[in-house]
Amino acid sequence: MPQTSLPSHDRAAPWQEVVTPGRFTGLKVVVTGAGSGIGLATALRIVREGGRVVASDLDAGRLDALRAAQPEVIVPVAGDITDDAHLAAIIAACDGSLDGLVNNAGIIDGFTALGDTSDTLWARVMDVNLNAPFKLTREALPMLQRSGAASVVNVASEAGLRGSTCGTAYTTSKHALIGMSKSAAFFYPGVRVNVVAPGAVATNIVGTVASEWAYARAQAVNTAIGPPQAQSDQVAASITFLLSRDATNLTGAVLPSDGGWSVR
Repeated sequence: MPQTSLPSHDRAAPWQEVVTPGRFTGLKVVVTGAGSGIGLATALRIVREGGRVVASDLDAGRLDALRAAQPEVIVPVAGDITDDAHLAAIIAACDGSLDGLVNNAGIIDGFTALGDTSDTLWARVMDVNLNAPFKLTREALPMLQRSGAASVVNVASEAGLRGSTCGTAYTTSKHALIGMSKSAAFFYPGVRVNVVAPGAVATNIVGTVASEWAYARAQAVNTAIGPPQAQSDQVAASITFLLSRDATNLTGAVLPSDGGWSVR
C-alpha cells in the first residue's frame, strides 16, 4: 500500500519558543520593519531576553501599539526606510550607542520577470531592499564599532540563493544584500555581519502578482520542492541567534532559515 504520510521520525515536533533570559541585557538593537511579521517577532524576542529596541516601521500605528505594550524598552521611529531623514532619525534615536542592527524591512516585486520589470519597479525594490540597509549600516558603523561586540543581521531570502522564488528585482536585491554583508564582514572584523535567508513565512504581507506566467513558472518549481510555511517567530529565533553573542564565531555566514528548502 502506498505511504500517504511521513513516518513519525520524519515529522518535526511542534515548535515552541524557548527564551534565553538575559541574552540581550544591557544591549540596544535597531530593528527595521518592526511593526509586523518577522521584524515584530524579532523585536519582541530581543525585549523578552532583556534588550532595548529602536523600532523602525512605515506604519506609525503599529509602532504605537508596540510601544504601548513595551513602553520601557521600545523606542519607535516611524517613517519610510528609503528617506534619508528617517535614517537620520533612527541614528539619533540610538543616542550615541548601538550594539546590534537587524535590517529586516523589505518589499517584493510581484514575480515580475526581467523583460517586464520597469525602471520604477527596479528602483523602488533596490531602494528598500538594498540601498536602505547599505545606508543605515554605514551610518550605524561608528556606534557598532564602539560597542566592542556588535552584530548586524541582514534579512535576505531564499531568493538570494536561487533564481526561482521571486521576480528579477527582488531576487537581484537579495543576492546583492548577501554580497554586501560578506564584504562588510571582511572589512570590519570587530563587527559580526551575518545573513538570514528565510523561505516561505506566514506574515501579513500581501503581495500582488504582476506577471502571471512568471509566477506560474516559479510555482511549478517551488510547490514541488518548497517546505511548509514557517512562523515569524521561528525566523526570529534564527535572527536573534546570529545577533547574540552565542554566534561569537560566526561572521559573513548565510543561514538559510527555510525548513530545508535550500537542500532540496
